[in-house]
Amino acid sequence: MKNLVYTTTALCFLAAGTATANEFESELKTLAAGKIAEIATSSEVIDAVRAQNGETGAFNQAKIDELDKTWRAEAEAVDQPMIDTVLERPLSTFLADVQESSDGLFTEIFVMDGKGLNVGQSDVTSDYWQGDEAKWQDTYSNGKGAVHISELEEDDSTQTLQSQVSVTVVDPDSGEAIGAVTFGVNVENL
Repeated sequence: MKNLVYTTTALCFLAAGTATANEFESELKTLAAGKIAEIATSSEVIDAVRAQNGETGAFNQAKIDELDKTWRAEAEAVDQPMIDTVLERPLSTFLADVQESSDGLFTEIFVMDGKGLNVGQSDVTSDYWQGDEAKWQDTYSNGKGAVHISELEEDDSTQTLQSQVSVTVVDPDSGEAIGAVTFGVNVENL
């Protein structure tokens, strides 16, 4: 496998507890411009983000913080009504199917609205509001064509080396940014 040397080197850096530059940036940018862009422009994503923006567009920061607090509490609880509502959405089913059919390339997928709130996701995220994170800020705020690629990280649960790739979700009618989508990518499967 062509990336085996990079993966071993990156894992050594991670094992030593130091951050490592993303040696897979070129391949991840190609993925962002191809398969990820295709999914980000799908009607499933666009329609769901438009609909949620209609509901959350007027939310102030206090409301966002309240929702995020509820989500975080539910993530640790047995009863998860808010999380279940999001996971039962058609968009979440679509994203779970995309992840499942990726042969291990995608480890997670989640879509955010114009406030940085989760619209749909393939798996449960630790928080509901992504608007304070680079994955949303560096894409949504920069509009069409923006891509954010995170540093490499080892996923504790899967023991895989991965990076998050985020792109802007753009309304095809207006050309305006309406949200963002993040993909966890297992770089060993590139």
